[in-house]
Amino acid sequence: MLVTFKSKAAAEVVMYEEHAKPLLELIGKDVKRGVITAEEAALAIVKLEAAVSESKIHPTTEEVKRDVVAHHGEAGDNHDHEASQFVSFATRAYPLLEMLRAAQKGGNDVLWGI
Repeated sequence: MLVTFKSKAAAEVVMYEEHAKPLLELIGKDVKRGVITAEEAALAIVKLEAAVSESKIHPTTEEVKRDVVAHHGEAGDNHDHEASQFVSFATRAYPLLEMLRAAQKGGNDVLWGI
């Protein structure tokens, strides 16, 4: 399922629900439908930026899990490497952060699921 973020301040941002959910949970919002008002944008930006900074300090568990699966088969003896295309938390958060910054600056809301 896709989540499409909309704001008069920026172009639409589209994410898979599984990628949008952790971002929205950080700011206390539901992934199915919601709004971040222009007034709420400042706090949302602070929370997301803090999570991005933290993610850069500590490797994510998803990356570690993917590495283990890539190096070990079901029997634990497969040493072939899969091509990994990991996308960091910071990279996933960037488009929404930019939208929030523009929305805050322009006094616009960010909506999704409508």
